[in-house]
Amino acid sequence: MSPGKTLVVIATYNERENLPELVGEIFQAVPEATVLVVDDNSPDGTGDWCDEAAARDPRLVCLHRAGKQGLGTAILAGLRYAIDHDFARVATLDADFSHHPRYLPRLLDGVSGDELNGRADVMIGSRYVAGGGIEGWPLRRRLMSRGVNLVARAALGLRVRDCSGGYRCYRVAALKRLDLAAISARGYAMLEEILWHLKENGARLAETPIVFTDRRRGHSKIDAREALAALWTLLRLGVRNWLRV
Repeated sequence: MSPGKTLVVIATYNERENLPELVGEIFQAVPEATVLVVDDNSPDGTGDWCDEAAARDPRLVCLHRAGKQGLGTAILAGLRYAIDHDFARVATLDADFSHHPRYLPRLLDGVSGDELNGRADVMIGSRYVAGGGIEGWPLRRRLMSRGVNLVARAALGLRVRDCSGGYRCYRVAALKRLDLAAISARGYAMLEEILWHLKENGARLAETPIVFTDRRRGHSKIDAREALAALWTLLRLGVRNWLRV
């Protein structure tokens, strides 16, 4: 594995409390990686901190967007950055320490090697394989997550068990075969939609266990409207998947 060819993407909105410590731990885990923060004009000063830190450390880059546009579009912006700047791998993780950086080497190793000899095109940090788990969630959220994954697997024909988790590493060569503009979801449903597009393009999907821990600080961005939008996206894609339209 050559970490210097690795981009780590963090989508942020009001994560000033978490970001300094998180970026530090990412660089401890993968010191030669580049970290890209995609910030949606956070009013708490997240983007300002990032600019100040980037001036001291060239491994850190901040992409500023005009306003809150959704997690899905932020991640897609990070994936496009990886393609445009010729990275070999791009990892994504949440900004709230739900995805601990200690798992990054394992995710990166999962897509090491070239396309013919590599292990996978996408390695997912999975809560739902042996050794994985969730800490700090109430029963309602656990049931909702399980339900979303059951629907995604059935509707989209995905064989991985954690379709909705955002802790992943992608082989950039596999992303280059996609039309990222065709991905319509703007929120969390993008996570399932991009897996479907990758599967349809013959990408190899794999999983490695992680323990997901509920955020340390700040507030969750998921609400009922976001959950309904994700369900609608899954149903729409499910029709396309099974009718082949």
